[in-house]
Amino acid sequence: MKTAPLLFLSIGLSLAVSVAAAAAPPPSRPNIVMIVADDHGTDALGCYGNRVIKTPHLDALAAEGTRFTNAFCTTASCSPSRSVILSGLHNHQNGMYGLQHQVHHFQSFDHIKGLPVLFGEAGYRTARVGKFHVAPEVVYAFQTVLSGGAANDPESLGRSPVAMAEQTRAFIEARDARPFFLYYASDDPHRANIVLPNGKPSFDTYPKPNPFGNRAQGYPGITPVVYRPTDVIVPPFLPDTPESRAELAEYYQAVSRLDQGVGRLVQLLKAAGQYERTIIVYLSDNGPAFVGAKTTLYDPGIRLPLIVRAPDQKRRGGVQSAMVSFVDLAPTLLDAAGALRTGMAFDGRSFRAGFDGAPLPDRAEVYGSHTFHEVTMYYPMRMVRTPRYKLIHNLASGLAYPFALDLFQSPTWMSAKNNGGGVYGRRKIEQFVHRPEFELYDLETDPDEIVNLADRAAHRALKDELIAKLKAFQAATKDPWISKWSRE
Repeated sequence: MKTAPLLFLSIGLSLAVSVAAAAAPPPSRPNIVMIVADDHGTDALGCYGNRVIKTPHLDALAAEGTRFTNAFCTTASCSPSRSVILSGLHNHQNGMYGLQHQVHHFQSFDHIKGLPVLFGEAGYRTARVGKFHVAPEVVYAFQTVLSGGAANDPESLGRSPVAMAEQTRAFIEARDARPFFLYYASDDPHRANIVLPNGKPSFDTYPKPNPFGNRAQGYPGITPVVYRPTDVIVPPFLPDTPESRAELAEYYQAVSRLDQGVGRLVQLLKAAGQYERTIIVYLSDNGPAFVGAKTTLYDPGIRLPLIVRAPDQKRRGGVQSAMVSFVDLAPTLLDAAGALRTGMAFDGRSFRAGFDGAPLPDRAEVYGSHTFHEVTMYYPMRMVRTPRYKLIHNLASGLAYPFALDLFQSPTWMSAKNNGGGVYGRRKIEQFVHRPEFELYDLETDPDEIVNLADRAAHRALKDELIAKLKAFQAATKDPWISKWSRE
């Protein structure tokens, strides 16, 4: 990475061009454990208000830590989002515009220094287990690789979260005075890629629900938690149909499996005497794998769980309502480790001061940047969201909105599309597929983002204000797509 003054893009787009050198690290620096789920929304967590789903271990983590209620990823797409989490840079600045695996082949620029590299330079031991899904290796290099992390592999260790936890045991128990950074990334609760009789992978199980990794033979150390479709809570962005409920029941089961893996990981930390030395962070890369959430910049895709449990927290079971972005995670964790240094450049800024639920000033906006998912899914969008309003700029609005394969083949979508009603959840299908250049929503009166105010005269001044913020954001983060403002 090029040496430059420490650069933080604040939520209000005020840029601090320099910062004093970080204070000397404490005598005993904390371990950092980052747990990243795959396609898990706030809709399916007990501590976020779901009264049906069983997530006792994540609920316990929230009871001992802080639950963030306004945490946002920057793009609801697996690899791009993970690249932001592990670099502190928006994906249009780090270069990972879409998925990493197979023909998609997106990867970050090789001059970037990812979070594991920076932790290694700060004297930390680093290891990863489970899903990886970013590239190149040199940018996101961990010293120890505990599993290969193949994407969407039905037999992947990432589907077996207790076995994943067990894989970390030797790393956690190692007699080494250095603190560690452990990246535990599950494949759950991502949709399952089914292998057809001809050997080809597919997500198409219609009319049966996708199993979301659930299988008859189960997984080591897992007690399956099975849900009845009649009991699940259908979020407003989904249709309340038998197909949707059946898939939500499978999704819930995958979440409960992941929860048991988190519980086992915490047990191992406690048994090794490391729990009270460790900051644990739980989050998801993007929202659930349903049309209307994943690959969109609507709230079901980007407003996500974030739980932080730190040893030195003065308040347990707190709630942090300030708006934070996943682009803030890298500087936050380096700050918590006493490893934030002059010369590190990030698009985000540390929210370490908010671990106790204390107010975080000057956090009035978050930004989103989505360009691809699969390589054929070009649909660039940029977004600014305040506590009340959201503006989405659809830079290629003349195109029909492209569907990810796992979403397009989902029984939830297929049944809604085929029933002839033309409505999906609370949104018209035509409205979802063909979008105007600008979408402006009042989230206070319209939390489901249905009524577009962008062309209403009464909101012209607000629209112009938010457009100005978007342009400033794009300039500050060196977004190549900023040229669209002048060329089209």
